[in-house]
Amino acid sequence: MSTTVAEDQRSGINVARLLVSFGPLIFLAALMVVFTVMKPSFIDPINLFNITRQISITGLIALGMTFVILTAGIDLSVGSLLAFCGMVAAVVAKGGAANTLSLDPSQAAGYGWFAALLAAIVVGSACGGIQGLAITRLKVPPFVVTLGGLTIFRGLTLTISNGGPISGFDASMRWFGTGLIGPVPVPAIIFVVAAILCHIVLRYTRYGRAVYAVGGNAEAARLSGLRVDRILISVYVIVGFFAGLAAFVLSARLNSAEAVAGMGYELTVISAVVIGGTSLFGGVGSITGTVVGAALIGVLQNGLQFNNVSSYTQSIVIGLILVLAVAFDRWLKSRVGR
Repeated sequence: MSTTVAEDQRSGINVARLLVSFGPLIFLAALMVVFTVMKPSFIDPINLFNITRQISITGLIALGMTFVILTAGIDLSVGSLLAFCGMVAAVVAKGGAANTLSLDPSQAAGYGWFAALLAAIVVGSACGGIQGLAITRLKVPPFVVTLGGLTIFRGLTLTISNGGPISGFDASMRWFGTGLIGPVPVPAIIFVVAAILCHIVLRYTRYGRAVYAVGGNAEAARLSGLRVDRILISVYVIVGFFAGLAAFVLSARLNSAEAVAGMGYELTVISAVVIGGTSLFGGVGSITGTVVGAALIGVLQNGLQFNNVSSYTQSIVIGLILVLAVAFDRWLKSRVGR
């Protein structure tokens, strides 16, 4: 009898470990099956490619957020920073403030798409670095610093745009948001390439191991010789970089940069990272999990839209899933740790 109990316990632990490793992927597959049964057109290739285009924006920011959360940090400013970087990119793409109100593509040449992209990622990286410096030098908690950044960056966006959108970019810039390579949307390709690079950095480089070490135990990492403050600053630079890249892609996709862009993205991005298995307490997580988490939220949003569920209800559902995912993850890990 004792042998049977021991076997059941081992079986339970193995199931828990399986769910810890593949739970989000299993849930993603289950969601797709449910939505397909409800509406078979859900798995139409056009809709699936549309999902990949939708998740590419929040997915890019989620890649950067993974680095931050792995160090037990948080960044609440990413939505506002995306709007700010997008507005800067739009001004550069239009060639300055004089042309920002024109919708005529002939006046959209400005300084070109590359200058607009460069401006977006430089501004995003710089803003992320400033927040990282405030966290490490002023010893202010990341929650407080990035909450302040949320309002500051939104205010800067409104100041630049006077509260209105900047629209009308040239075709070369719009291609990054609406173009296709074969049947695959360009934003999805950018997201996948970025995810592969981030995965390689985190899993196979000394820097990636340092990020995990700082998140696992910052004091122990410091005593082992790691420059903890530099690593912390760098992860906020990384999430700022991806906010800038996502801003450029979003502006290109919409053919417009708007002051209200990115509102509510904080919840979606953090949800994708946490649902993908990255611990809010740092030191545990992966880029693969984040990609699955982003896909899960994208499928959930698209499926709810397919079934005519309001956007307000979608926010409620995502919020509930975030709380349940964290609770379920902690319960599973306590089972594995027994």
